[in-house]
Amino acid sequence: MKLHILGICGTFMGGVAALARELGHAVDGSDQNVYPPMSTQLEQLGIALATGWSPGHIAADTDVVVVGNALSRGNPAVEHVLDAGLAYTSGAQWLGEEVLPGREVLAVAGTHGKTTTTSILAFLLQAAGRDPGFLVGGVPENFGVSARLGSGPEFVVEADEYDTAFFDKRSKFVHYRPLVAILNNLEFDHADIFPDLAAIQRQFHHLVRIVPRRGRLIVNGEDAALAEVLAMGCWTPVETFGIDGDFAWTATLQREDGSAFDVLHDGAVVGTVRWNLVGRHNVMNALAAIAAANAVGADLAKAIAALPDFVSVKRRLEKLGEIAGITVYDDFAHHPTAIRTTLEGLRARVGSARIVVAMEPRSNSMRLGAHSAQIAPSLQEADAVVFLQRPELPWDAGSVIAGLRGEGVAVATVAALVDELRGRTRAGDHVVFMSNGGFEDAPRRFLAALRD
Repeated sequence: MKLHILGICGTFMGGVAALARELGHAVDGSDQNVYPPMSTQLEQLGIALATGWSPGHIAADTDVVVVGNALSRGNPAVEHVLDAGLAYTSGAQWLGEEVLPGREVLAVAGTHGKTTTTSILAFLLQAAGRDPGFLVGGVPENFGVSARLGSGPEFVVEADEYDTAFFDKRSKFVHYRPLVAILNNLEFDHADIFPDLAAIQRQFHHLVRIVPRRGRLIVNGEDAALAEVLAMGCWTPVETFGIDGDFAWTATLQREDGSAFDVLHDGAVVGTVRWNLVGRHNVMNALAAIAAANAVGADLAKAIAALPDFVSVKRRLEKLGEIAGITVYDDFAHHPTAIRTTLEGLRARVGSARIVVAMEPRSNSMRLGAHSAQIAPSLQEADAVVFLQRPELPWDAGSVIAGLRGEGVAVATVAALVDELRGRTRAGDHVVFMSNGGFEDAPRRFLAALRD
């Protein structure tokens, strides 16, 4: 079968492309924005990429068009698919129908940490002697690809609450029918499609409704919004996790930065984690993944012992290099809570060293200003912030700059941002680029400027 994937460079759709190719389908695709890491992965798989939404990119012998949720009515490619009567589906539906039947699906849902937790869970199962399939919304360094079929019964999938496609406004995760579902956390996000937190909670309850009685719900016991979701009705055994409280799965930190901690199940120590990740949020991610691996009978001793070898996903506080004593990181920041926890983890690791943040408010919620009041507080660990306020941003970043603890400046272009950073940074600084988009390759442009 020949598939054309619209929006192929999105992290989810790129994974769908990889799975389709592994199944033996002929695959090509198109996207408006082609940038790493997904473009690199697709090129390595030999999948042809076209830039733009021209109907001509869809070959006449295409059997099915898989439509990403970033495309809507009015898009030239979408209008061509409808006018020509071509067969089409969504990425989530294709995954649910072509890959997941017959598998033990472990789905990872939550506002934050989905990609990292999904990667940890797949790594744990692999370390325990399983060969899981997976689809991650990023590229896990330990696997080098964002998706694979695997030969074992388990399939681990990042379960996004965002809507499925222009023709299917349900959350993606309802297509996955998981045996085990992790509910990692829940906050307001995706202001472009959800009016309030209650609307997102309703979608999460749709996920709760389809987890079977023989399965398991792994739930953040510290999260009040998730407790409200379960109060709507729950028919599946629940195991809670958390650090501060009485939960089924807990952690005792051995190091303040979260790089070493004991894992306890029902009060008994089941292992000690020593790894390269930092931050309380990553301890929580690990607890969730360990509990889910245990739910499908994985050997936890083997799995936990392997965690020193776990390497985080690309663009999750990914260290890109160090030049002239300045360390540069790339981070996929999309929400104030994620920004705050990432910077807190980095602060615990670097101590009193200066942290400089280069930030692009790129997610739909960020661009709409839904989180504008929370951005400055989320940046309190930063000693300096260079904020990219593109001319089309519909709100003024002045309030963010005024609310910062440290220095702050807003600039209109990436070129100006790189220049500003060159003038503000010095040896010993840690510079974190935060954006959930391509950021016009700003981190590498800054590294190049440092070399020059």
